[in-house]
Amino acid sequence: MARLKIDGVIESVRYGAGGKIILVRSYQRRGAVWSDHILLGRPELIEQLKNGKRFVIGSRKKDLGSVFETGAPVRFVDDHIFTEGQSTAREFLAGVPVF
Repeated sequence: MARLKIDGVIESVRYGAGGKIILVRSYQRRGAVWSDHILLGRPELIEQLKNGKRFVIGSRKKDLGSVFETGAPVRFVDDHIFTEGQSTAREFLAGVPVF
């Protein structure tokens, strides 16, 4: 089975007072290599998801710069950002630590 090409890995999230995601800490693919952590605000994350970029939740393995432990894909539907398998009624990235 072929591996799914991913464009970004979300490592941690910050929620606002209304429960909406306001900021995520992520890593992004830059060709054959990965970036250092990048802070993406809600508008930037939504723009990338709308443009077809594939994000998953996960974390970088210690001392292995381009190796990640990944989890569920991140989706954007009806102005809500959530991990696959979660309710679309609210924003929630299951298993992602809050910073």
